[in-house]
Order: sequence, then C-alpha cells, then structure tokens
Amino acid sequence: MVRLEVFRWAPGEREQIRSYDVQTVADTTVLDALVAIQREQDPTLALRYACRVGMCGSCAMVVNGRERWACRTRLASLGPGPVAVRPLYHFPLLRDLVVDMTPFVDRLAAVGAAFVPTAQAPAYAEIAPASAERAEIDDAIECIGCGMCVSACTMVAHDRRFPGPAALNRAFTLQRDRRDAAHDARWSILVGDDALPRCHGQGTCTDVCPMRLSPTRSIIRLRQMAVRRLVGLS
Repeated sequence: MVRLEVFRWAPGEREQIRSYDVQTVADTTVLDALVAIQREQDPTLALRYACRVGMCGSCAMVVNGRERWACRTRLASLGPGPVAVRPLYHFPLLRDLVVDMTPFVDRLAAVGAAFVPTAQAPAYAEIAPASAERAEIDDAIECIGCGMCVSACTMVAHDRRFPGPAALNRAFTLQRDRRDAAHDARWSILVGDDALPRCHGQGTCTDVCPMRLSPTRSIIRLRQMAVRRLVGLS
C-alpha cells in the first residue's frame, strides 16, 4: 500500500493536498496509481494522459519535487514514504494536475519555431541521416513538447519574455538547417536581452528531459553561432 499526497485545485476553490492510499505491485507507476484513484476513490481528480508508454509526454507532472513522466515512473523507484504529486510549475492551472500548455506554444511562436523553406529549398531527404549537418541536431529534434524543461527552468519564472529551453532548442535545429529562410529574423529575436543572454546555464532543463536531450547544449551552440555571426566569421 502506497500513500499519494496529491495536489488538488479547481476554479473557485482553495488549493489543498489530499491523501490517497493505493494498493500496488512491483511495476505500478505513478500514472497507474492516479488512474486507480480516479476510477475507484475520487472521480473528480483531473489529470492528463494519452499513450501511457512514454511517447506523448502528456502525463508530465512533478513527483517528489522533480519533473517526471507519470507513466514511466514506478512507485517502487521513489523509495519509502508518501509520494507527492503536483502539476508542472510555470504554467496556468486548469484543474488539479492539468495545466494550460498555451504558454508553451506561445514561446515556440515567439522564436519563430516554424520551418520557413527557401524558394530553392531541396527535398527534405537531401540532407542524409548520416551527414554531419543532421548529426549535430539529431538529438535536439526529438523533443516531444512535454513542458518538463520549462517547469524546471528558474529563468522562466523570473522573466516571462524568456522563450525557455524547449523553444531555444527548437530554434537551434532551425538555425542549423540550410533550407530555412528565416535565419536572420530568428537571430534578431535570439540575441535580444530576453533570449540567449537570459539563460544562466544551470542545466535543470537537461536534468529532467525524459528524452535525454540537452537543451543546455543547444543553447550553448546557439551562443557560439551568434558570436561567430557578430564578429563576421559566419
């Protein structure tokens, strides 16, 4: 039997922590336990999930003080004692463990995260998977948009205009793509006071990424590219 201390809130109500005891087995995950609570104890509990196999990222939440996939976090791995579960930080709350992901999308848009093809853009397959150009961004393109890195980033809380690690990671992949036509426009945003200079390199985004990506590295590479651009080397 494991006790979960779950954050509860709904519009018009006060925040509270509610305790639930759940019968578990060796492989019971945090998501399994929350679904059991919703089905068997409290149908008003709101949470978000979809694939349940660690692909979509929709079940991202803070478990015992750390951003995690609920579907890939086994209760047995968390050690003895109650398990604290709360929603991601730095996102507007909708209800209980469900946050509004609109700011995540807005941050992507703020750095021009959409690919803009040049007039002479070659076919996508022309950049071979084994090429050096693809190899540099190969890991960075695997972001699933779960929002964990944004939740873990202290600078996101400090500066609302800071794009955040996921958006900067996406910008890096586009700035390294020779087929993209928006490099100049994107640079004007990235070198602004509230973008690349704002990251303090704490690496918390990299620590919590469930895909084992390193937004920290992407930001460092963007800074290196920006310096080379400013001194006329590229």
